[in-house]
Amino acid sequence: MSVQEGTLLHTPSKEAIEQTNLSDYMNWLTKQYGLSFANYHELHNWSVTEHEAFWESLWHYFEVNPEATYQHVMDSSKGFMHTTWFQGANVNYTEYIFRNMNPDHVAVKAYGEKRHKEEIVWGELYARVSAVANGLKALGVERGDRVVSYMPNIPEAMVAMLATASIGAIWSSCSPDFGARTVVDRFIQIEPKVIFAVDGYRYNGKKYDRLDVVKEIKTSIPSLEHVIVVPVFQDALPAEFNLWSTFLSDYRDGSPIPYESVGFDDPLWILYSSGTTGPPKAIVQGHGGIILEHMKSMVLHKDLKSEDVMFWYTSTGWMMWNMVVSGLMMNGTVVLYDGSPAYPDANVTFKLIEEAGITSYGTSAPFIMACRANGMQPKEIADLSTLKAFSSTGATLPPEGSQWVYEAVHDKVWLNSVSGGTDICSAIVGGIPTQPVYAGEIQGRVLGVDVDAWDEEGNSLVDEVGELVIKKPTPSMPLYFWNDPNNERYYESYFNEYKGVWRHGDLIKFKDDGRCQIYGRSDSTINRGGVRMGSSEIYRAVESLEAIKDSLIVDISHPTREPYMPLFVVLEDGFVLSEELKTEIITSIRQNVSPRHVPNEIYVIEEVPRTLNGKKVEVPVKKLLMGVEYEQAVNEGSLQNPHTFNYFKQFHRQDA
Repeated sequence: MSVQEGTLLHTPSKEAIEQTNLSDYMNWLTKQYGLSFANYHELHNWSVTEHEAFWESLWHYFEVNPEATYQHVMDSSKGFMHTTWFQGANVNYTEYIFRNMNPDHVAVKAYGEKRHKEEIVWGELYARVSAVANGLKALGVERGDRVVSYMPNIPEAMVAMLATASIGAIWSSCSPDFGARTVVDRFIQIEPKVIFAVDGYRYNGKKYDRLDVVKEIKTSIPSLEHVIVVPVFQDALPAEFNLWSTFLSDYRDGSPIPYESVGFDDPLWILYSSGTTGPPKAIVQGHGGIILEHMKSMVLHKDLKSEDVMFWYTSTGWMMWNMVVSGLMMNGTVVLYDGSPAYPDANVTFKLIEEAGITSYGTSAPFIMACRANGMQPKEIADLSTLKAFSSTGATLPPEGSQWVYEAVHDKVWLNSVSGGTDICSAIVGGIPTQPVYAGEIQGRVLGVDVDAWDEEGNSLVDEVGELVIKKPTPSMPLYFWNDPNNERYYESYFNEYKGVWRHGDLIKFKDDGRCQIYGRSDSTINRGGVRMGSSEIYRAVESLEAIKDSLIVDISHPTREPYMPLFVVLEDGFVLSEELKTEIITSIRQNVSPRHVPNEIYVIEEVPRTLNGKKVEVPVKKLLMGVEYEQAVNEGSLQNPHTFNYFKQFHRQDA
């Protein structure tokens, strides 16, 4: 029998609570500052009311740089989005990762569909990072230059990222399943000097040659001076490409990593989050903010220790890959997997738990629901006894998904659902190891994040769905958007709705004890498997086809249903939506955007609803299809063709 939303599934024992990093931190606060908290809720309240004291405590607790001095913890005198942190203190992300390494302990375990298992100890990881860092410097890469990657989730990508950060250069990454145009739209903005790439990749048992895409990227981005390729399929590469193995061996001389000491708010990497119009937004995040935020996340909210083995299924185009790299901060072990989570069957990553000794496993909510729908019982095909934590993100995990984890995976595991965003490269609400787990719910607000649900007037809501807002800055929020004069796009993205308060773009509902649910995006951003694209990128791929006159796409999430993304098309005269045309549409999206953003269904409509100034109306359609009453979802006075909603009202009734 299925559990209901809010059904209690797991309560940590008193002994388990006492052994958490969170309890250790609370005890440390008592010893160092005389602070005492009866429970997590009191601790969280302190972390957002005494905001500076909280973040300063993490600086000392995590020993970010004991030798450094700083002028202030934070300075918001110029406004929320111009907040600076720990001004005067120097750090380096890569140096922090290697600070306490045990050279003989395994740092990375790598697996793939056709890849031989590889184990890399910390000493070897250090040597590879040193070689690539010195190689980049030999190519003329300097502090502030951009280095990019078009590689899957393989050790070479991790090594290249750590090497880039070590010398103060700025990293950015796209997954090789992204089409050339999607990659160029992102990288051309930031003018990279070097790209690391693969000539192809394997997924779901198939080979995908990407050498032509790499060539197109090279010719389309004038700033690219060097291409370094990890060969997957080719025996010989074009002369203009450098071979990874040669590059590595040429600069592997036993020298130390040439760390560049940078300011706390110096750029570390660039992630991408698309709006509905214009090029993808290039989000710049800093060394110190990521160190503090990711240590808080890994240590206090994921409860990772140096003996843990962490895995999260991800691609290099999703912020979760960056989080996996940061899993090294605990000087334990991270597990990489390159390939499909469903090939040769959906048990492949569960078998990794036994083979790699994984203690902390992460995946997406849609994958969990697919496993449940297929009647899978991972505990029957693998020894999952090492597993302590099971994490879920990418969408809301329905109650049935929570129940499946406890029945089919591990009945004693700590299930923690997480929701955050590329924008801060971390969680906003998520796991709390000292708290109970309830079906279909996220455990609560994470420390240091003053998050709330607001209505349109800025009133706080309890037990009602509202806009997710963050009322105070956090260190990993964007330093700025690349090439954004006067921070105009930055402001419009987060601060245009509620002046001086961050509007995240998600819908959320809190209970009075902090437990919550995410109801998907409140805007028209398409979020599939954690990879966000602007709808405009999909429209460009679809409307380039001869048969398509116009189109509309919406991404629909609901706590108790599978994510659903329908595409509505207006056909040119003389065309019908045949199976051949559907295949052509899907192929165009796969090749020009990504396979993740292929719609669930395609429907023909007569006309796309538009505003009075001609913009496509996406959010009202989305709200209507999510179950919002028509009068609340649609303002007919803002439309040039309100009659178009007759179709969507009927569509919703059929869908319901």
